[in-house]
This record gives sequence, C-alpha cells and structure tokens, in this order.
Amino acid sequence: MEIRTMLPEDLSQAAALEAACFGSDAWSEQALEQALSDKNALYLSCMEEGRLIACCGIWQSFEDGDITNVAVEEGSRRKGCARRLLLELMRRAKLCGVENFTLEVRESNLPAVRLYESLGFTVEGIRKNFYRDPAENALIMWKR
Repeated sequence: MEIRTMLPEDLSQAAALEAACFGSDAWSEQALEQALSDKNALYLSCMEEGRLIACCGIWQSFEDGDITNVAVEEGSRRKGCARRLLLELMRRAKLCGVENFTLEVRESNLPAVRLYESLGFTVEGIRKNFYRDPAENALIMWKR
C-alpha cells in the first residue's frame, strides 16, 4: 500500500471510486481535476499494485482544514487504509498551518464515525438533509 499525492493520471480511477462510494453525491472527474490545481487543496491517493484503492482530500482555509471526502473501495475497507490516509493527510496539512480539522459524515455511517472518533474527532453539530439518495443528516465533526 502506497500513499502519495494524487496525480492527474489518478483522476479517472478516483472519480469511479467516488461514484461507487457516494452515488449522486460523488465528485466528478472534472471537480477532482479542479481540486488538484487549487493551491489550498491537497488530495492523496492510496495505491495497491498500481490501482487506486482509496483517496481523500482537504481544503485549507487559514488554520482550518475541511476534509472533503474519504473514499475506500469496498474490498479494501477495514484494513487500515482510511486511517493511514487520514493520518498522512492531517500530517501534511499541519505542515501548511492547519490546526483544526472538520468533516461531515452520514449519521448512519457508524464505521466511519468510529474511525473519526478514534482519530480525535468529536460531533459538534448536524446538517439536516445534507445528503441525497437517500436523504440523510450529516454529523459535523471537528478535531481541534
């Protein structure tokens, strides 16, 4: 398992992974491409045998970092990939001045909620009907 900065050649695999994980809430290949070119964004890829198995990203606004997406292919879940990706993402973001991290997660996504809690995130709010297909609230979590 190799974690690296997302490259342009990862975009089609990343968009396909997003679609598989998030359906209609997925980021398009074009949106991911725009994110890669933004100086306030950082996206990482987790590669295994030349294949993208997970990715995540963060947008920096001063000392705050908004973790925008964490996607892991179904067959690679519960193997520590998301934890490693997030730890590396936060490590790199701290080097750029990020002190606080936030993210949204579906209320029903208990494995993700537990992962984020184990990394020091706490629930600080709810965004009503944040997600579509199916409609669901998002928990707003922060690590300060």
